[in-house]
Amino acid sequence: MEEVRKTTRRSFFGGLGLLAAAGAALKLSPALVASDATSPQTEPEGKSYRLTEHIKKYYRTTTI
Repeated sequence: MEEVRKTTRRSFFGGLGLLAAAGAALKLSPALVASDATSPQTEPEGKSYRLTEHIKKYYRTTTI
């Protein structure tokens, strides 16, 4: 017969805590933050939208 594996409450909450800790570590990782800030961006030529320091500051304030 097949064995049915039951998940205990203790192992479920242990796994949930591990998943939350991994998510927090990923969110707070300085390597990921630095790679986003240093990505090169090209500006369009002409009289169109320009990414100025003022707009970059606004974008930084809207990130979570």
